[in-house]
Amino acid sequence: MNHSLFDRGLAPVRSFVSPLSTGLGGVPLLAALGLLMVSSAPARAQDVTGAPGAESPSRRLDRVEITGRQQSDTELRRRAPVAKQIYGREELDKFGDTNVADVLKRLPGVNVADGSPRMRGLGSGYTLILLNGDPAPPGFKLDQLDPAQVERIEVTKGPTADQSAQAVAGAINIILKEAPRASQRDLRLGMVYTNDHPVANATFTLGERLGPVSLSLPLSGFQWRARSVLNAARPGTDENDQPVVASQHGNQLNYGHGFNSSPRVNWRINDDQTLSFQGFAQKGWWSTDVRTRPDAVYNTPQLDQDSDNDGTWQMLRGNLQWNNRFTDTQKVELKAGIQDARSSFNNHTYDPDLPIDALGGNKDRSYTQAGKYSQLLGDDHTVTVGWDLEWRRRTETRTTLVDGEPQLASLNGEDFGARIQRQAFYIQDEWEINPQWSTYFGLRQERIVSTSRGIDVDVRNVSSVLTPLWHLNYKIDPKGKDIIRGSLTRSYKAPELTQLMGRYTLNSKYQLETETNDELSPDRVGNPALKPELATGLDVAYEHYLAGGGLFSLGFFHRNINNLIRNVTTLEPASALVPVPRYVLRPTNFSRAQTSGVEVELKGRAGELLPWVFDPKTALNLRSSLSVYRSRVKAVSGPDNRLDQQQPWMGNLGIDYRFTGLPLTTGANLSFTPGYITRQTNRQTLETSRTRSLDLFAQWTFSPSTSMRLSANNLAPLDTQTLTAVGSDYGYVERRTRTWLGVSMDMKL
Repeated sequence: MNHSLFDRGLAPVRSFVSPLSTGLGGVPLLAALGLLMVSSAPARAQDVTGAPGAESPSRRLDRVEITGRQQSDTELRRRAPVAKQIYGREELDKFGDTNVADVLKRLPGVNVADGSPRMRGLGSGYTLILLNGDPAPPGFKLDQLDPAQVERIEVTKGPTADQSAQAVAGAINIILKEAPRASQRDLRLGMVYTNDHPVANATFTLGERLGPVSLSLPLSGFQWRARSVLNAARPGTDENDQPVVASQHGNQLNYGHGFNSSPRVNWRINDDQTLSFQGFAQKGWWSTDVRTRPDAVYNTPQLDQDSDNDGTWQMLRGNLQWNNRFTDTQKVELKAGIQDARSSFNNHTYDPDLPIDALGGNKDRSYTQAGKYSQLLGDDHTVTVGWDLEWRRRTETRTTLVDGEPQLASLNGEDFGARIQRQAFYIQDEWEINPQWSTYFGLRQERIVSTSRGIDVDVRNVSSVLTPLWHLNYKIDPKGKDIIRGSLTRSYKAPELTQLMGRYTLNSKYQLETETNDELSPDRVGNPALKPELATGLDVAYEHYLAGGGLFSLGFFHRNINNLIRNVTTLEPASALVPVPRYVLRPTNFSRAQTSGVEVELKGRAGELLPWVFDPKTALNLRSSLSVYRSRVKAVSGPDNRLDQQQPWMGNLGIDYRFTGLPLTTGANLSFTPGYITRQTNRQTLETSRTRSLDLFAQWTFSPSTSMRLSANNLAPLDTQTLTAVGSDYGYVERRTRTWLGVSMDMKL
């Protein structure tokens, strides 16, 4: 990595830690729902309709459905009308993961930070998370969802009109398990150890079919416990006001427990109508204990204090869907849903002079209603028109006491709220031009009305986003072994409701409003005037499918982003609320930006990929991916004026091997990201160290109904280091994590 941050007057920190690690450096409406969306299995019908028995109006779909052949994930990917990666049970179960976030971190072009998946190196919010094709509700936690409750994961590189266009980087669709066709009793028991003592997890799935009604009731319970070692350093002064590097050491313990369930009921009313209900419930209790100790007594700066932090979260969701196929060429789908998410927190900071107690919570409720009508025109066009409506409201309350006295008395305990009303209408045409050419054209219009209220805050914003979408596929050979895909799309990223909230929050290191803070410890406040980010995108990909089920993919993407939102720190003058000037961090429509990248993926049987090395019968599978990213924020001078948290490149390498004559399968996966520097503003830079993750697993199958899996995640972890610099001031943080070991038993009862 470029060590210029250390070279510019930061040399004293070398006496405290090693330098950061170096990185390796007039057109008809179009579409292709015909053969490209075909699946011969009932599971594929679900792909199109979202409910069992709700079949497509396409005659081609009816004809293929008769064959009853279950298609692989690779085959479903090949037939998709847009660039899409599909991962089913094999990938979900392979490493014995206890949460979906750990599954996602090994997928090509996906990395996970703070439990949130990110595609194409873009930070949280640019990747659309879907649950059964609908935007995931607030409070939904992928790192607390058991893979046993998931049917498959679909990773789409570009938006489509019938889903939200908030997919600048792409979309990850989590398809929950369907109701079974026969009785089902599955039990998974697991245990994980990372420090102190093991923690347990379990999932039980009950499935029944009673005549035309089928139901599924999965229930998961889980615990977690993780400890990390923290080291921090900043320039400061000692007891004699002499300049020193003020350093402290400590540890952070995260632990908690929770449960989730995703019940589903399907009712096949007749051959043409189905009614389904999909629920989702998630609740958890968390704690974070921080203990620190300074290396000496310092006058400046303010360092972190010991703290105990506890809280809860809860998310409830219910969706009702009705499908009716009027004729072989017409069908309608209606959906309605309600979501309720809430959380609470109780934080205590053990400052010997001014102890802080903060407690509060938030509530987020939304209602959705959607529908679409599909019409088959001739044998080649499927035209769909639809709508998508949402009403969402969030309220927050917070009470903070400093040494028993209210902090910011005029705000303390007061409610702040924000609302969003979203109306979307769309039309799309999927057209199979001939056996080699197919195309998709969509047009989606969304109107978003946001309001924010609170003390001295009453703001209303209206924005309208028109998103044209065009996807084109060309099969170089009629059998579809070689495909070229291209897309021109418009997408957007709406501000989060938390960003619109106008509540002013003081930094915990400078908890008195009568004292001035420093630039690296700013206060926080929302911005009710934020506008959506708009992105215009180009995607081109070549896919080659091998005879043995492997594939090679090479893709390129480019995005132009307007109204880029970035957190900006400014020194704001004294006001009636805060009587002294203080540094404040505020989300702002900051600039325009561009980002581009190249993504390569190769996977398949070793004997097919490397026939000169391995025998064709060798039960060894290989997979690899490499993604290279570049970006530029125009309002910031280069170099390193990249988008936040976008690494220069990332790579994955994995193997799976099934032993001959033994019911044993083993595998490993290695992922790596280099270190990099991000120039966030012309004054502030953030330097991040390289990261590495090595995971192993071994599965022993005792019988068709019983298997055991051993796993080790994050073997030989690297310390992660960040260095934030503003002028001559800087803050350095090093974090050390641990390997976790797991064992699980799967049983079909």
